[in-house]
Amino acid sequence: APNFAPSGALAREANTLAGSAVVLKYHEPADARKPPATAAWRLYTFKRAALLATTRLAERSCWLLGRAAAVADLALDHPSASGQHAALQFRHVVRTDPFGDTHASVALYVIDLESANGTVLNGEKIEPARFVECLHGDVLRFGLSEREYVVMLPPPDK
Repeated sequence: APNFAPSGALAREANTLAGSAVVLKYHEPADARKPPATAAWRLYTFKRAALLATTRLAERSCWLLGRAAAVADLALDHPSASGQHAALQFRHVVRTDPFGDTHASVALYVIDLESANGTVLNGEKIEPARFVECLHGDVLRFGLSEREYVVMLPPPDK
């Protein structure tokens, strides 16, 4: 008898990087936004006390981190990092202050893509597949790497 249940083949094809067999583990949510180009969003990469790289995060709304060179925006070279390890995502958020006024802004979040060795934010392992907001001065580590990624965000609007 024919089986008409969803096979997942169409979804797999839609999630495949064009021209390769790499299936993407992450897609941007509906509230994804590119931050203002004038904002000084930065990610500083350190190994011990040495500054290795500076990344201007405002260039795009999402950064995929991992060892898979075909899809990763920021390469994680450590063997403990997964091919598609984590993503840094800018999202549009609306917050209500104590007076009931609403304020919209763009905030940075990190999500671990169910990696084998996890993602650490400020010394604590984050839960896989859940967005966690990154604040100014937060330190990220991916897998068992010694490299630390320091998030520097513009000051909040007042």
